[in-house]
Amino acid sequence: MSTQDAFKKWQEQADKELRRSVDEEDSGTNTLEGITIKPLYTKEDVKDLPHIDNFPGQAPFTRGPRASMYVGRPWTIRQYAGFSTAKASNEFYRKALAAGQKGLSVAFDLATHRGYDSDHARVVGDVGKAGVAIDSVEDMKTLFDAIPLDEMSVSMTMNGAVLPVLAGFIVAGEEQGIDKAKLSGTIQNDILKEFMVRNTYIYPPEPSMRIVSDIIGYTATHMPKFNSISISGYHMQEAGANNVQELAFTLADGLEYVRTACNNGMNVDDFAPRLSFFFAIGMNFFMEAAKLRAARTLWSQWMTKLFDPQNPKSLMLRTHCQTSGASLQEQDPYNNVVRTTIEALAAALGGTQSLHTNSFDEAIALPTPTSSRIARNTQLILQHETGITDTVDPLAGSYYVESLTNELVEKANALIEQVEEMGGMTKAVQSGFPKAEIEKVAAMRQAHIDSGAQVIVGVNKYQPQDATDIEVLEIDNKAVRESQIAQLADIKAKRDNDTVAQCLENLREIAKTGTGNLLAASVEAMRARATVGEVSDALSDVFNRYEGKPDLVTGIYRDAFGDDAVFDAIETALGKFRSITDEAPKLYMAKLGQDGHDRGAKVIASAFHDMGMDVHVGALFETPEEAASSAITQGAHIIGISTLAAGHKTLIPQLISHLKDKGAEDIMVICGGVIPEQDYQFLYEAGVKAIFGPGTNITQAALETIDAAHDQMSRMHNYRQARLNQEA
Repeated sequence: MSTQDAFKKWQEQADKELRRSVDEEDSGTNTLEGITIKPLYTKEDVKDLPHIDNFPGQAPFTRGPRASMYVGRPWTIRQYAGFSTAKASNEFYRKALAAGQKGLSVAFDLATHRGYDSDHARVVGDVGKAGVAIDSVEDMKTLFDAIPLDEMSVSMTMNGAVLPVLAGFIVAGEEQGIDKAKLSGTIQNDILKEFMVRNTYIYPPEPSMRIVSDIIGYTATHMPKFNSISISGYHMQEAGANNVQELAFTLADGLEYVRTACNNGMNVDDFAPRLSFFFAIGMNFFMEAAKLRAARTLWSQWMTKLFDPQNPKSLMLRTHCQTSGASLQEQDPYNNVVRTTIEALAAALGGTQSLHTNSFDEAIALPTPTSSRIARNTQLILQHETGITDTVDPLAGSYYVESLTNELVEKANALIEQVEEMGGMTKAVQSGFPKAEIEKVAAMRQAHIDSGAQVIVGVNKYQPQDATDIEVLEIDNKAVRESQIAQLADIKAKRDNDTVAQCLENLREIAKTGTGNLLAASVEAMRARATVGEVSDALSDVFNRYEGKPDLVTGIYRDAFGDDAVFDAIETALGKFRSITDEAPKLYMAKLGQDGHDRGAKVIASAFHDMGMDVHVGALFETPEEAASSAITQGAHIIGISTLAAGHKTLIPQLISHLKDKGAEDIMVICGGVIPEQDYQFLYEAGVKAIFGPGTNITQAALETIDAAHDQMSRMHNYRQARLNQEA
């Protein structure tokens, strides 16, 4: 028998065995996207796909927006960072740039995001914690000291206070001697997704869309190298969205921004080439790579369909990506280095234009210089040691990837059509549709993890036997705030307050009449040394501050979990509690300070409700005193606090103090989120009864909470009975 005949016989045998095992053992894996992953893909799966013969750099850009892609130039390493003061962040940036980083991506603190100056009473626990505090042009100048803004591309994640922050950046450039026409980079300016998932909005949707439009118009005229918007799906996936939802809602947001600008008289080709996108990259490796290919295809098709641009660059989707924060785990944290590497590789093979890699310790605390270096070096190793930059779109032609790309296109198309039928994304957001759909998937995903249906190594399987100690970066929030307050006082003492007042009144008038450009007026105000808070307040005098409605998705967690035995144990614990109080335990779910990231709070609230607890979701952005009063009004037995922004050591003790002052110390306080283990004892001593970190099994957390509440109520019941007996 010839070698060729032997090979043919072996091939037939292997194929027969594989197909038999496939038919008998595995009919496919169902994903949260509603896609069934087959055990085997062949050329039959791709023979009729419309995008299969596309070339990179040509519409619909499935294989990449540039013809040469990484062969000509690799993606930009753009690490997202910012903490404490502008001075401390500037020192960090300069070291990172010297170590191989190619672009800056600025993280602002939550006070800045929400348009409050550092001296405002509502931001006591937020200043400098989850990003850099920026109150004025002086902070912005310090932030970019010795960093030439005509040579460095700067990305700024800012949406709510986008006008004063971008205006401050423009003025900082001017005072470096750089004309705004030479500034390059991106401002996120994606307010619609804030109403869906991230919640760092300030004004209602309609005036917020006007701000977006004014920024697009101003930058199109005066800043030709600057991206006026980064349309973000990242925060949707972080909030629990599946890949189809992330794709569809992100692109629908983008279409709404284009429609708004065109309705305001702009030509699509004057601004669309400078739009950019921002996607999350999670652990479903091939689907994440296919998602970026699908995104480019969909954007080109929809832009052609709705706006008929004449410039091919208006059809081109360019994107930044960031590895998933939600995939990072507190348990066995060095596993996160592997997760981030896998996600970074998926982003690169999907064709991203720039990339941020998360530090392995971000599920625990702010990243340290060491963990940041590992994250940055992950990208350098991929670029220089793996060979993936040697050819364009190396996954092209894969039966599996091409089929996935097509399925994502089809399913996302259907969801975009649904949004368009509702009248576009602004109306869809106002109806609450996207937010509710994402929260359903988030609850379902968590149930799959808690039940063990989805394995997370080190969390629900293969747990480490020994604890891992890692270095944790801690910010002295009090010292940062005091420093910012002193600088604010100095600025206000030195500036021409009459000029500032005139600039702010002009801004109000433009907001009121709709005549003029809000960014142009904000530049004038910031140049006169108005503060971020003053500009934001001037606009809120006209637009008002928006308050979202707390809501609760029910029924999803229990249905997805599917293990009745676990719920039987919870019902037994609930019965013990009811024997004392004659009612189910009441949980008041609170978010303190300016932290609007509410995925954890919503998932916990939904799951605990499905388990039989009486759950009330509090309003976002409460002060500790407001949360204490709300919980008392609701008759809560338990207050649950979800914290992701490092303000727990300031805000939670204040809450407990207010409960005592109001005579409600019998309300039990629990908390969860990104809390370093080294802070646990501090919180226990402050009066917290239970702490649940990232990766906590929610059913176990529910049992622990109900048992602790039972013990608390038993003690209070016995104490009150003893008092009554004594008085008798």
